[in-house]
Amino acid sequence: MNEDLKRAMEMLSTALEMEERGKAFYQRAVSTCKNDMGKEIFQALMEDENLHMVRIRSIYETLSGKQAWSENWKELKVTHGDLGSIFEKMAKKRGSEIDVDTSDLEALDTGIDFEARSVEFYEKQLTKATNPLEQEFIRKMVAEERGHHAALTDMKFYLSDPAGWFREKEHSGLDGG
Repeated sequence: MNEDLKRAMEMLSTALEMEERGKAFYQRAVSTCKNDMGKEIFQALMEDENLHMVRIRSIYETLSGKQAWSENWKELKVTHGDLGSIFEKMAKKRGSEIDVDTSDLEALDTGIDFEARSVEFYEKQLTKATNPLEQEFIRKMVAEERGHHAALTDMKFYLSDPAGWFREKEHSGLDGG
């Protein structure tokens, strides 16, 4: 086995462990979250982590067998669309009257930290990747993990300061518009 393939397979093993931990965390968050929006977002994140695991396993199996990258992983796509947009629509629908539990905010903090570490991991791996398909896969993972991070950060802002969130999102603060 050449060094690039060995490194890629080690990266995929580590990535799979991270995604498994993420899925388990989001699964717990879905069952303990008291806020309906939080439950929906955590459910979508859990599904994304599951998709990431399937994607990673598929690549790993391909590399184990053929010992070459393929484009098969591209067929495994997130079905719900952009989480940030979904969250924004939910927030605007529900308005600024919300109930928030401290444990929900703590779960958001944990998720934000988890997603930031995932982005950092994949970005580091991108610097080591030499195969164009591997680089494309890692860039896709970075983008999806950044999307998760942004959605969780936005949700925390909304739950912590709904009026501030609406001022920022509606751009109706000082400009009168």
